[in-house]
Formats: sequence, C-alpha cells, structure tokens
Amino acid sequence: MTVRLRGAGLTVRVGEGRTILDDASIEIHSGEIHALVGPNGAGKSTLFGVLAGDVVAQAGSVELDDQPIDRVKPRTLAQQRAVLLQENTVTFPFSAEQVVRMGRTPWARTPQADDDDERVSTAMAQTEVTALRARAVPSLSGGERARVALARVIAQSTGILLLDEPTAALDLKHHEDVMRLIRERADAGIAVAIVLHDLNAALAHADRVTLLADGRVAARGTAAEVLTADRIEQVYGQAVDVFPHPVTGVPLVVARR
Repeated sequence: MTVRLRGAGLTVRVGEGRTILDDASIEIHSGEIHALVGPNGAGKSTLFGVLAGDVVAQAGSVELDDQPIDRVKPRTLAQQRAVLLQENTVTFPFSAEQVVRMGRTPWARTPQADDDDERVSTAMAQTEVTALRARAVPSLSGGERARVALARVIAQSTGILLLDEPTAALDLKHHEDVMRLIRERADAGIAVAIVLHDLNAALAHADRVTLLADGRVAARGTAAEVLTADRIEQVYGQAVDVFPHPVTGVPLVVARR
C-alpha cells in the first residue's frame, strides 16, 4: 500500500514547554483505515491536527506524498485531504445542503466542478441526510449535524480522509452505517486516519492501530496485535477481557466489573 501521509519524530509543546506529543511517528496508507486510539489527553487529536497540517510541531516532519506538508499550497492540500473535526459548530442558518456543498469549494473553477451536484447528492444519500437538505443546520440534532459534516468531507472527494471521532454523537444504527461507509472508502483506495474512543470499533474496522499514551506512541500494528487485554489495562488503567465474538470471531473488549 502507498504511504500517503508520513509523520516522523513529531513533538508538540504548549504553554511553558509542556509536551503534549513526544517523538510520535505514524504512516497512513492508501486503502487502509488507521485508527488513533488512547485515553483522554493521550495526544490523539494533537497528532491528528499535525497530520492535517493544522498544528505545527516543534520537532519532526510530516510529508504528504513524500512532500513536506508545509510546502503544499492550501488549495492543493484541500484537494488532497479532507478533515472532519470533533466539533462542527455551525451558527449561521446554512441549510444542510449548503454545508455539504462547501466541501466542493477546493474544486471551484476546475473541471471537477462539473461534478459538484452529483458529488453532493451522492454524499448526502450515503450519509442518509438527503431528507434534511433544506433544514437549517443549527436546528438539527447532534447526530444529524455529525452526518451532515461527514457528508461534507465525503463530497470533497479527496484521496485522504482525516476523521476525528466521526461516530461520537451517533446512535447504534448510524454508528455502524458510518463505519461501513468509511470501510467502503478505504476499500476504494482512500487513505483513512480516524480518531476513535471505541476500541471495539477499532478492532472491527481498522487495518492498523496506533495506541497513544501520555503523548507517546505506546504500540502500533494490527488492531489485534495492539489491543490486548494487558496493554489496554496498562494504558487505560482499567482491567478488561478481550475474547473472540462467538459468531464472527472478531475480538471484543469488555471491561471487568
């Protein structure tokens, strides 16, 4: 698989030199879902922001297709990668369709702009928000807003998707629908980096996992290799059992109570 994004030796400090990301390295491959997992404050969103080019690391480097990301022009960057943030606040009364159509902005005045209507309609159908197209986004529920935001990045039609907690506000059905859609994107050759708190979702859907703890990479590899009971207890401070699902065989994480 082709490496689309590569971060090496990434260190981020804030305030009076407090380190929130320490010498972290990661590779995001085409055709794969790469999950970033770890407890609160582990550095997941910071690493995500550095990979997106939105956070500047004090040390280390990020390359997009072997080119330093800080040398990529903003419009070109927006044509190469789409970013879904954890918070997607829309205070103006834009309709759902208008917000999704914003994802097509990087392609304005290019031949790809001819595909705008089709890309927007397809993305809204895939995320099941077509019926909401005329609704003002501030009037939507949290889960509906999350699906509209996901439709925006799908409509952007990039080869890299960076998704920070895309399922956090979703009910069970839409959680599974979104993860299946992301799987389909990866199977179509898209490189996906996704921040997840749900370890079972990582085990079920991720091809690779990077586990962060205290700003450092604690482990990387396949989900089954990384998310063992001993390592989860060590990093999260919570005893768990990890065992195969009786029907599918996919590993499950269950907290000991």
